[in-house]
Amino acid sequence: MKTETSFDIIVFGATSFVGQILVEYLANYSAEEVKWAMAGRSESKLKAVQIDKGVANIPLIVADSHDEDALHKMCEQTKVVISTVGPYALFGETLVKVCAETGTDYCDLTGEPQWIKAMLDKYETTAQTSGARLVHTAGFDSIPSDLGVWALQQKAIAQTTKPAQHIRMRVRRIKGAASGGTIASMLNVVAEAGKDPSLRKLLVNPYVLCPTGHHYSLRQTNHKKAQFETATDMWTMPFVMAAINERIVHRSNALLDDLYGTDFKYDEAMQAKSGVQAWSMTLGLGAFMLGASIGPIRRLMASKLLPKPGEGPSPEAQLKGMFDMRFYGECHDGSKLEFKVTGDRDPGYGSTAKMLTQTALCLAFDKPDLAGGSWTPAAGLGQDLVTRLAEHAGVEVVAVQ
Repeated sequence: MKTETSFDIIVFGATSFVGQILVEYLANYSAEEVKWAMAGRSESKLKAVQIDKGVANIPLIVADSHDEDALHKMCEQTKVVISTVGPYALFGETLVKVCAETGTDYCDLTGEPQWIKAMLDKYETTAQTSGARLVHTAGFDSIPSDLGVWALQQKAIAQTTKPAQHIRMRVRRIKGAASGGTIASMLNVVAEAGKDPSLRKLLVNPYVLCPTGHHYSLRQTNHKKAQFETATDMWTMPFVMAAINERIVHRSNALLDDLYGTDFKYDEAMQAKSGVQAWSMTLGLGAFMLGASIGPIRRLMASKLLPKPGEGPSPEAQLKGMFDMRFYGECHDGSKLEFKVTGDRDPGYGSTAKMLTQTALCLAFDKPDLAGGSWTPAAGLGQDLVTRLAEHAGVEVVAVQ
């Protein structure tokens, strides 16, 4: 961990939609003194954010996502870099490389498993050597899922001496549109998978992000259709973020030395009010994915029908957003546990910006002894991040009595 730097945090991508929300959050943050700066490829756009957010005193750094020399100079000045520049498979690798080489801590909000896998393969050893702590998926995907499972397992072990064997996460309520950046990342994953059969095989592996030599082989549940679930007494439908969240949870288990067990089962789905809703939403998602898999239709959707990176809801809509995710655990002794993770802003923008910021602050101030390497939110930051989110981000991880 770096100690002598000009800044605690640099926000790379400060002119993006989420970046601007994050800047406003930091500008009004007073729980601790934070030295921070804004970075991006356009000085004029950075200056516009300075004016719009009332942060004329915040230093600016001009750097392009593909300019290794500029990124190196940027990283030399800070303990942590927050990156909001996606899709990360297109714009993210150079910064990860530079952070790993310079020992600079890093966090992002990617939900692209194929890209995370590539970064692990290329830069994990470098980060371990330099001491850089890299935390991907530090937004709505996958902090609520990762910390919800971690917290439930802590209680299961305390009460029964063993972890829960099976945890089901069900999205009980969610209000807020998917971000343009998230949609662009999803479309890019679909495009890449269409060109590369080996990538399709990689994407369906629930343990793809686990370190080499893991001991996991249990077949996991994949929610592809609407169904009535007797275990939770509810109708369920597919949850689009499950593809990344489930893989992050299994990586956490591996990084925590099999804390959840080597035969741990975890799956995610959305709760539906009725069978009609479950099937209509499932068919709608299926139609979207089918269209996204066909090049001309995908390009039409991206250009005409879907929000683009940098686009998002009004501040009023962000305030009206929320999420409520429930975790149902089955323990080895037959007992059951329930946890919930809730957020007080829309998941893709307001809550994500706060979660990403608190992840960076946790790295900068709370974890001086955490070793270098690629960590998940739960395995690397655990209770420190849970506490920060409750106190400063409107995100709570609590047991349901």
